Amino acid sequence: MFRDVQDFVLNFSSILWEAMPFIVLGAIIAGILEELLPQTLIARLMPKSALPAVMIGGALGLIFPMCECGIVVVMRRLLRKGLPLSCCVSYMLAGPIVNVIVLFSTYVALDPHYGWPAVALRAGIGYFIACVTGLVVHAVHLRVGTAALLKEVAVPPASAKSISLTVIDGPAAADEPEPKKSVMQRLDNISATALHDFMDITVFLTLGAILAAFAKMLVTQEDIQLLSRDMPYLAIPAMMALAVVLCLCSEADAFVAASFTEMSLSSKMAFLVLGPMLDLKLLLMYTRVFRWKLIATIVTCTISLTLVSSIVLHQVYDPLPLTAGGAPPTPVLPPAAPSPTP
Repeated sequence: MFRDVQDFVLNFSSILWEAMPFIVLGAIIAGILEELLPQTLIARLMPKSALPAVMIGGALGLIFPMCECGIVVVMRRLLRKGLPLSCCVSYMLAGPIVNVIVLFSTYVALDPHYGWPAVALRAGIGYFIACVTGLVVHAVHLRVGTAALLKEVAVPPASAKSISLTVIDGPAAADEPEPKKSVMQRLDNISATALHDFMDITVFLTLGAILAAFAKMLVTQEDIQLLSRDMPYLAIPAMMALAVVLCLCSEADAFVAASFTEMSLSSKMAFLVLGPMLDLKLLLMYTRVFRWKLIATIVTCTISLTLVSSIVLHQVYDPLPLTAGGAPPTPVLPPAAPSPTP
């Protein structure tokens, strides 16, 4: 019993403290965006057509590099600044994957056997899923409207009513003139916004970490590797479920994936792509910003697209898994035929 309690506390604290620095960083960035970014600037800069706008949203992770732990607060502030919902969703899903630091850690963890192909596959599959999900969200948004998808804390304020979250195209109103603020006033506003977002999101992060700590006590790496060896096609959904349960930071999950030495690359990609988009802590954090209709849309798209993409990868390109020594397994050759007697 004491051992179980000790494991729970260790799992809970590791998830919480791993995510905390990124929550703080995300809250600070969100405060800066709220105070210094003009209300309609991003909306005016985005293309009027949905497809290029969503594609640019998916690439914003190169400009605002955040892991999934802190990206929710940044995304919420971008929403309130007038960035279309579909673009925010594609940024939120792709940002923790196309992050340069994440891609470099993926290369280091999976090198030398997989290396750059694994980096390209993770970035490509993650970006594709984020953009497709963003387009689906855009279609749902056009049909049901903002109120059915977003909670009040994520809806742009009254000064941005001229920006339509339902239709991407259309002219945006000019920024309203604001009284000039001193440096101390701006710092005070940034601090207040960052503190508010930090406290708001940390509650749901803590709840998610508690659920994940319980789940991690029920699943072992040995169970997953046994499944991968005996039933490779079931290993893909199993690794997806493990990614949801473990709640790892996207900057460290590649090293966990590399520890599954007998796992196929397709199973590892399922783990590395879905984890930054959907896990228990993220699901709890989503409930603070999104309504359940939008959460169900994101969950359905990310899970189904990750599953299909991983199965296609397994069929088309799946090099041999690594052995415990870090090299591809040596193929077993048939015994040589006995030489004929003279």
